[in-house]
Amino acid sequence: MSTELLDALTYLEKEKGIDRDVLIDAIEAALVSAYKRNFNQAQNVRVDLNLDTGSMRVFARKEVVDEVFDSRLEISIEDAQEIDPAYEVGDIVELEVTPRDFGRIAAQTAKQVVTQRVREAERGIIYTEFVDREDDIMTGIVQRQDHRFIYVALGKIEALLPLNEQMPNESYKPHDRIKVYITKVERTTKGPQIFVSRTHPGLLKRLFEIEVPEIFDGTVEIKSVSREAGDRSKISVHSDNEEVDAVGACVGAKGGRVQAIVNELKGEKIDIVEWSEDPTVFVANALSPSKVVDVQVNEEDKATTVVVPDYQLSLAIGKRGQNARLAAKLTGWKIDIKSETDAREMGIFPRDDQPLFSDEDMENPFTYPEDDIE
Repeated sequence: MSTELLDALTYLEKEKGIDRDVLIDAIEAALVSAYKRNFNQAQNVRVDLNLDTGSMRVFARKEVVDEVFDSRLEISIEDAQEIDPAYEVGDIVELEVTPRDFGRIAAQTAKQVVTQRVREAERGIIYTEFVDREDDIMTGIVQRQDHRFIYVALGKIEALLPLNEQMPNESYKPHDRIKVYITKVERTTKGPQIFVSRTHPGLLKRLFEIEVPEIFDGTVEIKSVSREAGDRSKISVHSDNEEVDAVGACVGAKGGRVQAIVNELKGEKIDIVEWSEDPTVFVANALSPSKVVDVQVNEEDKATTVVVPDYQLSLAIGKRGQNARLAAKLTGWKIDIKSETDAREMGIFPRDDQPLFSDEDMENPFTYPEDDIE
């Protein structure tokens, strides 16, 4: 074996991160394969590599028997004991069978096999690295795009950003740096495939974990997320520490923390609301930025009827029902919104047994950027 191949071995271990033993096993397998194929030999052979000198020797392994039926695989007890009197029937004798011109043929075959093994090892390393990062966020660089995918470089591999996972208010250009959410890592015959998203609710959750130390250390917990990417999102938060303002922690000083997330999502509006185990309070908070005067709960159907001031009805419902739809996803409750006038006509409002909601009842919901409300 040439010293150049040994130098390549050292380089691949250092630069590619492939274990040296994996590479050595690949080389030995390649040399055994080359010997059998090019010299039409069927015996069991072993290759001995001297990594210090770069030399290579091939040994045929033969079993010691009383009567030889296949000289390629067996050796008689008499011949074996001529080599070493200690041999007994059943032992294995190794005889050097290195051909004179084996080096050139072996190098060609070994190169092909080693290249394949190296490629497989690299794929295995990449798969192991990324399979543990499913549901995580990474920063990538846009490489190129076609009619199906945008290809985003994540270090050693290109991830696939499908068309339906791209934000409608974004355009992507080569060399743009974007944060993506890893949705799936698959092992395929062509190597690992990584699928990423810019629209997944998990992206919003991870961005808050990055920007808000109180979420990262567990002081504040994200309870639920609902999102219509590129337009509006809602996130509910809570802290068991009564001295911590969960919503305020997510907003940050002068809105700095949420502003960084909005910038990353190209202006997507974000409603941050306080979670509550009381569905009347939680649903009222979730309908932010609209005001709510009453929430009536049907536990059996997990449904609510919400009464809002007449002038707040369109805001509570939102464009094409978006605000109500996001609030329902956030809370897990069905929400039917009624104006005060309609509720009074239906005889469901006001209720004698239920005080009206006040601004103090709404647990500090926050919208960024603020909606333009006349």
